[in-house]
Amino acid sequence: MPELAAPDYLVARFLLERGLAAIYIVAFVVALRQFPALAGEDGLEPAPEFLRLVPRFLDAPTMFRWTGYSDSLLRAVSVAGIVVGLSLLLGVAQAGPLPITMFAWFVLWALYQSIVNVGGTFYGFGWETLLLEAGFLAIFLGNAETAPPWPVLLAFRWLAFRVEFGAGLIKLRGDRCWRDLTCMDFHHETQPMPNPLSWFFHHLPRPLHRIETVGNFAAQLVLPFGLFLPQPFGSIAAVLMILTQLYLVVSGNYAWLNWVTIVAMTAAIADPVARFVLPALQLPSVAAQLPLWFATLVVLLAVVIVLLSWFPVRNLLSPNQAMNRSFDPFRLVNTYGAFGSVSRVRDEVVLEGTLDQDPGPESEWREYGFKGKPGDVRRLPAQVAPYHLRLDWLMWFLPLSPRYGDGWFVAFIVKLLQGDRATLALLGPNPFRDGPPRWVRARLFRYRFTSWQELRTTGAWWSRTPIGEFLRPIGLRGDERDPLEDGDEADA
Repeated sequence: MPELAAPDYLVARFLLERGLAAIYIVAFVVALRQFPALAGEDGLEPAPEFLRLVPRFLDAPTMFRWTGYSDSLLRAVSVAGIVVGLSLLLGVAQAGPLPITMFAWFVLWALYQSIVNVGGTFYGFGWETLLLEAGFLAIFLGNAETAPPWPVLLAFRWLAFRVEFGAGLIKLRGDRCWRDLTCMDFHHETQPMPNPLSWFFHHLPRPLHRIETVGNFAAQLVLPFGLFLPQPFGSIAAVLMILTQLYLVVSGNYAWLNWVTIVAMTAAIADPVARFVLPALQLPSVAAQLPLWFATLVVLLAVVIVLLSWFPVRNLLSPNQAMNRSFDPFRLVNTYGAFGSVSRVRDEVVLEGTLDQDPGPESEWREYGFKGKPGDVRRLPAQVAPYHLRLDWLMWFLPLSPRYGDGWFVAFIVKLLQGDRATLALLGPNPFRDGPPRWVRARLFRYRFTSWQELRTTGAWWSRTPIGEFLRPIGLRGDERDPLEDGDEADA
């Protein structure tokens, strides 16, 4: 068997392992804090109901099929993921025998796969699949005594290539504004969740927005090929691509999408290049050869990746390219893409409640705030990434099409009417501290970033204009739990 060790990529492995461990920890913390309210036993899309409707294991692989789902078990799984993630972040698991290190990575991957596959709509984001694919590759990175296998490093580069090249192609084939270099005139304002610097990026001169777009195409359609070049060119391509990802990090909130992509790119950074930049860098010595059993597993992994890559490659070459898609039940090799189209305007669903028995024109409606999504026009957009506010993200999708709320939005309104503490914990300050409202409604507003002059004059980061009703007032039927639409008698 040819030698598979890559002893000149210890820095790359360190960055891969520590980066993925940190992201896993964030992902499990998000699950611990949000999953029960979103998809728990009494959540907006209950996982037990999902398991009943999707009974086959391969349709949604998860340990909860064998154990049954409960919120207490979900919390235990999340805590276990955090503990194992910390052991890998601190290098404790890597200091043990190779099978122990591999088992630690496998546990993280299996536990998070189990959570994602019962999370329904709230776990339907592309970066869940991205983390699972990267996390599976991490199982084969080796421990502190072995050199990283070069096929695994190559697989990480192949992952980074698909993320970037897929995103570039979907833009090139998608919205016309990418081709005429105008998309960035709108994107910073209309992206799902702006951050504290998005307002300033939006107000860059238009020539700089054109440069942003050209730079995006260079980073996504040209530089990815550089990941496979000999050194030092591979490292240079990786660093340039990492810088473009960091530009996205400082201009918006995309959960851990950018961070997993950055981590995958570090697989192309060679130790000699790292030593050239940091001459004082000291690296440990590792075994020059891999154990036979481990090398055999690495070869089998490479074969599986090559075979499963057929579908993503076919998708990349297709004029009907899908943006984010998995082709196997365990999400081992997938296709990725982002922002094939860009909204020109930003519409937001604003939720309001009232204590009035019979709402009328004079009723006082109090607005619910969210932790991340725009609401109060004077509030500076928050920095939340790599943390993921799942409810806030789905609220951004609602104005694009109400179907994004199928199965959970009305249930969310009912929870507000019930004053459900777990649901309210997902939001900002509760405007009804003394008891839930009698009625809740949803209105649609058109948001735009204020100008420099408006900001100086009003102190507001946003300007908003009401444009219509999204959901007419809903109340509860007396002491029952059934929703009651406006027009019926409140105590029926």
